[in-house]
Amino acid sequence: MSNDISDLQPREVWKHFHSLTEIPRPSGHEEQIREFISGFGNKLGLETIVDAVGNVIIRKPATAGMENRIGVILQSHLDMVPQKNSDKLHDFERDPIETVIDGEWVRAVGTTLGADNGIGVAAVMAVLESRELQHGPVEALFTSNEEAGMTGATGLKAGLLKGEILLNLDSEDDGELFIGCAGGINGTITFCYSGEPAPQGYKGFRISVTGLKGGHSGVDIDLGRGNANKIMNRLLYNGHLHDGLLLSSIEGGSLRNAIPRESFALVAIPAEKVEAFLERLVKLAGIIKDELSTVEPTLQIEAVPSELPESVIEEKVFIRLLKSIYACPNGVMRMSNEMAGLVETSNNLAIVKSGDGVITVKCLLRSSVDSARVDLELMIGTLFDLAGANSVFDGGYPGWKPNPDSAILKCMQTVYEAKFGRIPEVMAIHAGLECGILGGTYPKLDMISFGPTIRYPHSPDEKVNTASVGRFWDFLVETLRNVPVK
Repeated sequence: MSNDISDLQPREVWKHFHSLTEIPRPSGHEEQIREFISGFGNKLGLETIVDAVGNVIIRKPATAGMENRIGVILQSHLDMVPQKNSDKLHDFERDPIETVIDGEWVRAVGTTLGADNGIGVAAVMAVLESRELQHGPVEALFTSNEEAGMTGATGLKAGLLKGEILLNLDSEDDGELFIGCAGGINGTITFCYSGEPAPQGYKGFRISVTGLKGGHSGVDIDLGRGNANKIMNRLLYNGHLHDGLLLSSIEGGSLRNAIPRESFALVAIPAEKVEAFLERLVKLAGIIKDELSTVEPTLQIEAVPSELPESVIEEKVFIRLLKSIYACPNGVMRMSNEMAGLVETSNNLAIVKSGDGVITVKCLLRSSVDSARVDLELMIGTLFDLAGANSVFDGGYPGWKPNPDSAILKCMQTVYEAKFGRIPEVMAIHAGLECGILGGTYPKLDMISFGPTIRYPHSPDEKVNTASVGRFWDFLVETLRNVPVK
């Protein structure tokens, strides 16, 4: 069997996804993909607009006989999450994604795949290119920088879009229609510190936490996976408490919206305490591995000798950091009362990083209840205030309130049942879909989000189910054919 994903069915979708994997498009570095998509629209002879914040809008007229249908906006985001395994040599700003067909799945080699949201982008491209599909007026909205702040959706101006129905192609479970999502806000906490010379008679060690699954901080937050920053803090706290460990530097996590998979710390240990420190660390590592054995079978915790660092973080700041990270909430805070199995409120303790006299802690707070999000923000902010740190919360975006009486929802339920013989599930998601923001700017939009089955997004284990891509495409085609009349 060929390992060329462009050979997969439906070819009209996979050929475009293959093209996307060859174009670097990490969040914040979308120049190449923006030029590619706008060029694609222009080559098709379609009206193509690039707005001030980097969104691309392409309009395609209705096919013959479908001019009386309600206009549909097909929306996906251009950027992808750049995550890789520590042993993988890959530059997301330069290198193509290396894909492989693995049974019923397509995945990447050691990096994120970009199926989130590349499959959605590819499907929209296929609609724009097709001369055979039946559809009313179509607008393709390709938003910028979704994964790192949703700045494209936030910056989209009112009055630019003409459609009344928005189909967001950024969900990750085949057979499910999403009609609501969580809002969120970024938390950034900073500790200022002075470096002090490493004491004489100390030995250097590098502690590493690796092998965790990570994942999407909204979709996967309820799976009980390990958080590398929390695990590292537990190790450092234990080492400081019993063996006088001092911290020189720390680097854990890389993205707010990804559960941190790895953390690395350079520490100094009194020479006479080294043996006891290593024994205690091995014992604690075994306990942590046992606690997480079901969900994190490949977790690795190591301490290897290193050169003694030139300086260490002043101890009083180090202690405040340890205690506040220990106390900082992480994971699910509350489940929804309205929808069974849905997370209402959560926090992802995403990044802990030192350098240039500053330790930076970054979180992503999510909730489908605005007051609960504000309460969590105050909880985390007051905690770090007590620790003498500076806290800033910004980049907030609203949730998307479900509308169970949506006309397009009823249409899509009917289409799905006729096509696949079962009624799709109607869901809300604990993640920040752009629908919440777009609905704030265009409050009359009737919105649904759906997509193929994608597993482990925002991590190097990301993969997309090939059969589900076919069903997703067929469902999209039938939906466009059956959109209500004006």
